[in-house]
Amino acid sequence: MPEDARSVFTERAAWYAQSTVHRDPASLARLVAWAAPAPTARVLDVGTGTGHLALALAPHVAHVTGLDPTPAMLREAQAEAGRRGLSNVDFVLGDAEALRAPDGAFDLVTCRRAAHHVRDLPRALAEVCRVLRPGGRFLLDDRSVPEGPEVDRLQNELDVLHDPSHVRERPPSEWRALLEAAGLRLARLETYEASRPFEGFWSTARPADAARMRALAAAWTPEERRAMGANPVGEVERTTHWFLTALAERP
Repeated sequence: MPEDARSVFTERAAWYAQSTVHRDPASLARLVAWAAPAPTARVLDVGTGTGHLALALAPHVAHVTGLDPTPAMLREAQAEAGRRGLSNVDFVLGDAEALRAPDGAFDLVTCRRAAHHVRDLPRALAEVCRVLRPGGRFLLDDRSVPEGPEVDRLQNELDVLHDPSHVRERPPSEWRALLEAAGLRLARLETYEASRPFEGFWSTARPADAARMRALAAAWTPEERRAMGANPVGEVERTTHWFLTALAERP
């Protein structure tokens, strides 16, 4: 991860730990249900951040390893594990593109809201496949975009300013192709949406980037505003966020 991106995550570590979106119990319970892990499962959570999914999975499995490239995020995760009294989860520094684990080491690999930060996604997915045992599963939950170029361009323009580590949010068709190319067999894929305050795009961005984001949004045409779901709800301007959840298996 580039140092400028790491510095952003270091600055935001405490915010991620307390973020109501990232802590959302219903969202985490949904992913635990998708994973349906066995009590004996060995789990790797890639891009664990402050550990929300790793901590949600820990009571249901034998062991969870949370992996992230930002030490400040891992410290927040480890502190929360201690507060919960969880002894079967650990948090380690590492890179999604070079997993330091033996072949077939895990029954389940998860990645929640982190894949759009990975620079070499084909390499990272190949690593996921490698560290899964045959029959092991990969659970992905990430920001996405609809098929077609318009929202893809507009959304990613905003998000690269919001966070310098942002690479790209991808539509479902790209995810299907990427998973297949990595040697994973797609079992299930769903998309979903959320309407959120527009202010969320720039409230945690650096001031210069926030100003550029506001300028981009102000220049949208009426057609672009409709495509982005931008509309006022009372006095609050809101916009659509797109997401994707996928479950794939190593043959």
